[in-house]
Amino acid sequence: MITNTAMMLNKLKKRVLQKSRAQLVLSCSLIGMVLLTENAFAQTVEQTEKTRVIVTSDGEIDDQCSLVRFLYYTNEWNVEGIVTSSSQYHWHGHRWPGDDWIDPFLEAYAKVQPNLALHDSRYPTAEFLKQRTFLGNVETEGEMDKVTAGSSHIVKVLLDESDERPIWIQAWGGTNTLARALKTIEETHPEKMAYVANKLRLFLIWEQDLTYQSYIRPKWGKFNIPTIISDQFEAIAYRWKNVQPESMQTYFNGDWMNENILKNHGPLNALYAAHDNGDFRSEGDSPAFLHTINTGLRSLESPDWGGWGGRYIKVRENTWLDPVPQTNYQYPPGRWYGSNGWGRSSLREGTDTTAEQRSEYFKPLWRWTDVMQNDFAARSDWSVKPFAEANHPPIVKLAHVNNLKAKAGEIVKLNAKGSHDPDGDKLHYNWWQYAEADSYEGSVNIQNANAQQAYLTVPKDAQKNQTIHIVVEVTDSGTPQLTRYQRVVIEIN
Repeated sequence: MITNTAMMLNKLKKRVLQKSRAQLVLSCSLIGMVLLTENAFAQTVEQTEKTRVIVTSDGEIDDQCSLVRFLYYTNEWNVEGIVTSSSQYHWHGHRWPGDDWIDPFLEAYAKVQPNLALHDSRYPTAEFLKQRTFLGNVETEGEMDKVTAGSSHIVKVLLDESDERPIWIQAWGGTNTLARALKTIEETHPEKMAYVANKLRLFLIWEQDLTYQSYIRPKWGKFNIPTIISDQFEAIAYRWKNVQPESMQTYFNGDWMNENILKNHGPLNALYAAHDNGDFRSEGDSPAFLHTINTGLRSLESPDWGGWGGRYIKVRENTWLDPVPQTNYQYPPGRWYGSNGWGRSSLREGTDTTAEQRSEYFKPLWRWTDVMQNDFAARSDWSVKPFAEANHPPIVKLAHVNNLKAKAGEIVKLNAKGSHDPDGDKLHYNWWQYAEADSYEGSVNIQNANAQQAYLTVPKDAQKNQTIHIVVEVTDSGTPQLTRYQRVVIEIN
């Protein structure tokens, strides 16, 4: 009821803003009423449980680009920490960005946060983030001997028993500061190791030092900590032109970037380190947090379900790596990183991989390029525009549970009734089968796929306990167009 009122008054505000100056004078009371409602709307954003995250980063230039995007999504999470670490590429004295490289970004965020809060009151203050920003182990590659402010903060968060929710720790650089934190727990609170491991979830952008293999895996592997190690990130890293299909490259080219991100979008975006002509440079670390954004794709339920951060398969223990499109491919038994990651290797000269294989390998990331970039553009607008002049993502609902059971040959009705748009925009629906996530290996024909209500017939060759993943993709008619989802998992019984 409150949300519907907000939608109605937001439309009214847009009409008022389009009036002449004389008409605006007569409409002051209406504007005041809308502003009050706008604030109320910010309090009624869908209140799903937030995911807890800790970022560790080596401050490389693409980490800096990722940090800009990350700050625009801090309303989606409980940010428990932002910690500078080292890597095989960056440490004290070796291409080091400085111990305080994060400070300018937080200062710029402080300037735009009040405007961001007009769009969602859950945006944390810059002071809140500063209090959780620390320097970790940075003296050399893989150094984990010293207890640092960063490692101590991670220890504090992991040992805190007042919050039992999982914590996604992201390694945008090396894992050495995380390793130091876990070693401190092992040394001082060995009885708490199982408790800590039960809360831990890891997303590593490659293994950018040896500490995951030399310490974390041998000492903590018995606890089966869910761990994603990504090589797919290359799809939005420095070599994106060799990965992104031509249809998606528009969203990375200078014309699009200048209009939607770089120019006239405030002090935070002014720090975004694109190429001189505006071309996208790299955000190789962004998949680590894109994975945790609640878009409705339910990617946190299992790494092989797929989402904005890619899709991964279980290779060993509780470790998930990128699906390699080669029959009988043998994953390396140890480190997964720049020297042997299949995707990175496939982009080198002299490789025997095909363009089709590379497209399939990186598709779990590039398939979302347009919606991901449009979402970034919209949030960039939030930093400089009032609520009524910006676009906001649709809220997608299902008129039934998102886990269904059905028999082979049975008709399954799908219904996204209740979906709506905060700005009152018209919604476009698209139901599709996420075949890569299915355990059923065939295709499904969805009837009425471009309507709010659709249906399908479970194939007769579907076997008991197999699953079929159906996604409803809902896109608004605003500018830029924004998309959200709901995923329905059908289990054959």
